Amino acid sequence: MTDASRLRIPIRSDKLGLDVSVEAPVASVETEFQRIDIVDTEVFGRVLLLDGHVQLSTMDERAYHEALVQIPLLNMPSPKAALVVGGGDGGVIRELCRHASIEHIDIAEIDAGVVETCRTFMPELSNGAFDDPRVHLHITDAFLFVKETARKYDLIVVDSTDVYEDEEGGLSEQLFTDNFYRDCLAALAPGGVVVTQADNLVFCPYSLEHIAAMFGKVFPLVGSYQALVPSFGGFSGFCYGTHGQALATDFAALSPSHISLAYLNAATYNLAFSPLAFS
Repeated sequence: MTDASRLRIPIRSDKLGLDVSVEAPVASVETEFQRIDIVDTEVFGRVLLLDGHVQLSTMDERAYHEALVQIPLLNMPSPKAALVVGGGDGGVIRELCRHASIEHIDIAEIDAGVVETCRTFMPELSNGAFDDPRVHLHITDAFLFVKETARKYDLIVVDSTDVYEDEEGGLSEQLFTDNFYRDCLAALAPGGVVVTQADNLVFCPYSLEHIAAMFGKVFPLVGSYQALVPSFGGFSGFCYGTHGQALATDFAALSPSHISLAYLNAATYNLAFSPLAFS
C-alpha cells in the first residue's frame, strides 16, 4: 500500500498494476511469517493482502475459489477426502464442505495468524467451515505433512501465494518443488487431482510455464485452465496433475445440479478451457 487512502495492486511487479481507492483499513497483523492486511475498498469490497500482495477480494473471490475447487470436484462422481495446502483464509474449505460426499478434509496452513485474522474480519470466506466436523486444521509445515500422511486424497488443492517477478529469491525460486509434488502424487487416490493456482496467464505466462514443466516431471497427465478474476488483473490461471485422467472441457459433460454455483456456468466453464489468444 502506498498510503492510507490508496492501494496499488501489482499485476506484474512495477511494470503493471491497479490503483484502488481504500475506504478504510480494517486490520493489520504481523506474524513470524508475514504481514497480514485487510482493507475496505469501494471497487473490490474487502481485500486480503499478504506482504502487500492481494490474495483475494470479496467482490470476485467466488470466481477464484469455484474455479480452483469446483472444476476438479465436478469431474469426480463421489469425492471422499481432500487436502488443502495453505488456504488459511477458509475459502477453499468452504467450497469443499458444500459437497456432501466428502467425509474428511485436512488443511495444512503454516500461519495461524491468517486463519485467526480472516475468521475475525472476513468470516464469510469460511462461512463456518472451520467448525465443520469433517475439517481438520493443522498449523504445520505442509511439506512435512504431505510427506508423512498415510491418507489418500481425491483432491489436493495448493492454495499458495504467487511467485512475484523481480522480488528477492528470483523468478526461478518457486515456493514448491517437484519433490513436494511427488509427495502429493503419492498421497493422491486413483482418479484424484492435484491443482494449484498459476498466476495471471495473460501478463505472467511464465508462472504457468514453470509449474506445468514441474508437473510434467511428476504427473502422468498435466493440464491447465483459467477463470475471470478482476482483482488479479483479469485472469487467474490454474494447473492440475492426475494419474492420467483429463478434466472435462465441456460443461455439458458434468452434472452440477447438486451444488449452487455463483461464477461457474456453461459459458465460464467452457471459457476456462478455451485457449487465450490476442494476436
